[in-house]
Amino acid sequence: MKLLITGICGFVGSSLARELKEHIAGIEILGLDNLSRPGSELNRRGLSKFASRIFHADIRNPSDLESLPAVDWVIDAAANPSVLAGLGTETSSRQVMEHNLVGTLHLLEYCKQHKSGLIMLSTSRVYSLERLASLLMENAGSAFVPKHGLIKEPGFSVSGVAETFSTMPPLSLYGAAKLASELVIMEYGSAFQLPVHINRCGVLAGAGQFGKPDQGIFSFWIHSHRQRRPLKYIGFGGSGFQVRDCLHPRDLAGLVAKQLQQPRKSSPPLNVSGCSSSATSLNELTQWCDHRFGSHPVSSSAEARPFDVPWLVLDSAQAEKAWDWRPQISREQIFEEIALHAEANPGWLELSKDS
Repeated sequence: MKLLITGICGFVGSSLARELKEHIAGIEILGLDNLSRPGSELNRRGLSKFASRIFHADIRNPSDLESLPAVDWVIDAAANPSVLAGLGTETSSRQVMEHNLVGTLHLLEYCKQHKSGLIMLSTSRVYSLERLASLLMENAGSAFVPKHGLIKEPGFSVSGVAETFSTMPPLSLYGAAKLASELVIMEYGSAFQLPVHINRCGVLAGAGQFGKPDQGIFSFWIHSHRQRRPLKYIGFGGSGFQVRDCLHPRDLAGLVAKQLQQPRKSSPPLNVSGCSSSATSLNELTQWCDHRFGSHPVSSSAEARPFDVPWLVLDSAQAEKAWDWRPQISREQIFEEIALHAEANPGWLELSKDS
């Protein structure tokens, strides 16, 4: 099997390359990356024993894909993954759409040409911002907890947000581009008989992630706490009670390996997350860090940020049903792995700063 991973020098792409090399005997991995993100070159140097070749290319430019060799599968891990992308000066709205939608279209044309399958890494942010924000919450110690007895939202249960939850806008520019990509992928798969899989991932986290406040929050928080850097709870009364799930890329790789090795088996878009057992608030994460590294104060601001939601945990029951898949790595294991990496790499956050 020959596999192309786009965004291979990012955290998720490089993690998948390492894990899939172990999961699938005889696999040949090729990579593609535009090396635009800080830290990409560091990951590139470590990929030499997992990927036979890495192309410096950009999926936004169709000519960059013309000279690529044919492969059996493509994993689309190239994206601008910030829900705030396109709102400020760092990234324009056009760039968000080019990265997360137009680039996917170019990959589909490549797949069509070579009859390649495509696995897309989508996001939990395809779900309706308005409906998520309207879910009734209560404070339970250090985290928000849904008032399950009062919530009648379709696609929502005690297990979290299912695939049938509303995807009506507003979402965010990032979420809208990903949702549009999902639809185009499914249409190409149907029209040209291409095997396609769409995995809507929760928050991916683990050692080696270049965390920032708007992406890779678990890594950013643990590294920042370890270095005694300023941290702030933003929005929701400045409590830090907002909750997300977390997923290690090694668990994601386990599902992807199954999908790659069963090309004739297809499924609709699936939630792939650490599920409710991994759900953690920022306040709870701070308590874990205080216990691990010693106490460190966190400031607060009640000012709301765009697209923030109080609680977003995905229900991955359909992935378990379709693929006999469930996450194996606990949140405590993920946090400890990041903490050990933070202790061994005290300057790690500096590597992820934009120049």
